[in-house]
Amino acid sequence: MRRRDLLAGLAGSAASLRARAAPDRAAALQPALDYAQGQKTTGFLVIRDRQVLAERNWPAPSDPRFQAMLYGRDARGALLEDVASQQKSFVSVLVAVAVDKGLIDVARTVTSYIGPGWSKASPEQESAIRLIDVLTMSTGLTPRFAYAAPPGTVFLYNTPVYAVTKTVLAAAARMSLEALTRDWLTAPLGMADTAWRQRPASMAAVGNPTGLVTTPRDVARFGQLILDGGRSASGRRVVSEAGLKAMFARSATNPAYGRLWWLNGSRYTIRPPARRIDGSLIPAAPADLVAALGALDRKLYVVPSRRLIVVRMGEAAPDKDFDQQLWLRLAPALG
Repeated sequence: MRRRDLLAGLAGSAASLRARAAPDRAAALQPALDYAQGQKTTGFLVIRDRQVLAERNWPAPSDPRFQAMLYGRDARGALLEDVASQQKSFVSVLVAVAVDKGLIDVARTVTSYIGPGWSKASPEQESAIRLIDVLTMSTGLTPRFAYAAPPGTVFLYNTPVYAVTKTVLAAAARMSLEALTRDWLTAPLGMADTAWRQRPASMAAVGNPTGLVTTPRDVARFGQLILDGGRSASGRRVVSEAGLKAMFARSATNPAYGRLWWLNGSRYTIRPPARRIDGSLIPAAPADLVAALGALDRKLYVVPSRRLIVVRMGEAAPDKDFDQQLWLRLAPALG
């Protein structure tokens, strides 16, 4: 057989194998899809090696809490949703970009960026709180900004204090949060459906008045940045590898938490607000999984060893063990 014929035959065999594998993969994922749908999910996306293995968009629930986080649909019919605390991981990347640009040093105090009086701690106590303490949820402040413990000594999950990070970013960059997010992140990644929005008064009252509104596809683009070592699909460097490594370093006060990212594979996990449990974040998932998580079970799971991205949007799942139960169904399907 001539070489050209041999190559053509091999290509045909490979195409045939891929064609047979696609239905098999879809069938294997069906239990996970059925489970996700039954858990009030509105958007579910599984991507491996840049290939979409599964994508589902379901109708929006009528629950008022969910409706307050809904901002219409994109051109594909997926819902535009406020991703709640999942925004923290996006801000973590923005901080890493600011570090790359020489605009921020996480070892500096918060006061050095935005001035004194931002907390209810004494001037001496406040002046000891560094940006790294905010990023690792170890400021020692309560949600009302009162002093509870020395910084760097205890994990206290704290959304109102986290929100100060956005003020620090804008002050250090001398740009609005909207402008720097567009220039540094969403435009390079092609995240055309992602933007900051002012939240309704009922949601702003929690101490974080701006929500990040986006779609499953855009969240997946963000996850792909992590898989690709900080580069966009075009190869443009968005954030340094050193910046990514720092984001996913386990913090001293909670080994399941890095810099505004959740990390799997730790010996124990401290869940919000400060509940310690033995074992990793999601025992059924690969140990190298990192996650951006938000209220109402907004999920972005990124698994470097599997080149895998999973996104979940929707209402709060009825099953309080959602992460574990989903991965018990995903893991066999994805090998």
